[in-house]
Amino acid sequence: MTERKSDFTLPTNMLDDLFSTQEERDDAKLSKIRDIPLIEIDDFPEHPFKVRDDEDMIQLVESVKKRGVITPATVRQKEDGRYELVSGHRRKRACELAGFDTLRCEVVDLNRDEATILMVESNYQRSQILPSEKAYAYKMRLEAMKRQGERTDLTCDPLGDKLAGTKSVMLLADKSDDSKTQIQRYIRLTNLVPELLDYVDEGRIKMRPAVELSFLDEDSQRDVVDEIDLNDATPSHDQTIRMRKFFEEGKLTTEAIQAIMSEEKPNQREKIVLRGDRVRQLIPKNIPISQTEDFVCKALEHYNKFLRSRADRDSR
Repeated sequence: MTERKSDFTLPTNMLDDLFSTQEERDDAKLSKIRDIPLIEIDDFPEHPFKVRDDEDMIQLVESVKKRGVITPATVRQKEDGRYELVSGHRRKRACELAGFDTLRCEVVDLNRDEATILMVESNYQRSQILPSEKAYAYKMRLEAMKRQGERTDLTCDPLGDKLAGTKSVMLLADKSDDSKTQIQRYIRLTNLVPELLDYVDEGRIKMRPAVELSFLDEDSQRDVVDEIDLNDATPSHDQTIRMRKFFEEGKLTTEAIQAIMSEEKPNQREKIVLRGDRVRQLIPKNIPISQTEDFVCKALEHYNKFLRSRADRDSR
């Protein structure tokens, strides 16, 4: 009697599944590290954190050239087969500048909202974050939480109507160094025109005046930008409060903005504004931010002595 052979066979991948644990299968699916060509990696859409070719980047490039990428970047694979960078934008840029063709990455299985939350949280570890970066990061983080079913009503005095639910804002505040109110202020900054937001990043406009300006429409905000450029003066908190009040009453015209901005403010003309990012590049990294003013003053004293010494030498 001829032995009958079965036509039924299991695919190899199914056999692997049968003889592995669920944890092992999950690990194999969710965590894969590989070298991925840079041309196949897309930046995260509307990534709020800027990648600067500054001194820190130069040091990172040198490190990558010597030791490679020690901590893999994090990517997720998209439906079209390409990869989306979740964290590691500076490492990717360093590899580009170093002349590398690939980036060491961990491929994770995340949907867009999960990736957004991971992207924001991983970038909070940076030593220096601009107000504009925090603003859009907080906004993206809370919008992702909202899509995941959490309440994200963000309006609260002095920022708008009374808060109806604070769960997600409080959760985010617990995970950051900023209070609930400060997070709400940062998110208001996303309503500013780019020029005003740049002034906030540069330290020319403080947070509270910027929040008040965020309630103006685009035309009114651009009128404010024109007045700042014309008078080389930024509005005080009191002035922005009045602008917002006039706007809400339908009385904020170009002429009203000009009148408010033309008011003399104490020491406005004498005030010296230094761009924080530019100053920090010239200060050794071991100098705390709290000692920045003392360092700058001492540096100016030494430079002044040098100029006097050179003038005395030239007069001989």
